[in-house]
Amino acid sequence: MSCPRCDADVVAFAVPAAIRDHAPAAETAICTRCLRTFPAAEAGAVGAIEDAPDLSAIDPAFPAGEGGVALALACGHLESLALNRASIEALVEHAERSGADAFAFFERLDVPDAAFDLERRRSALLDMV
Repeated sequence: MSCPRCDADVVAFAVPAAIRDHAPAAETAICTRCLRTFPAAEAGAVGAIEDAPDLSAIDPAFPAGEGGVALALACGHLESLALNRASIEALVEHAERSGADAFAFFERLDVPDAAFDLERRRSALLDMV
């Protein structure tokens, strides 16, 4: 299973129904290097989908459970805050309702090869939500 954009490893997961509108597919994958999200089938992850994925393979800051999945999907939207603002807000709210501390997560997240400037996104996220 590898990212169709940068060829790094991916983590595939099933998207809970409550946040499926904000996902590229019901079975989604996130790249461990660039943090892009895409349908799991594009990464060859069919049959490797987990309901409770171990997102710590990306970064130890990822919480477990639905909160982690919501934050993984939010990361996939961070390339364009302007176009994805509503989805990012909804995903952060869902993560927090699921017990995750979204702001602490974004402060601790350390993925140097993300497809976006993580430092700039942190300050923009604080202003958004």
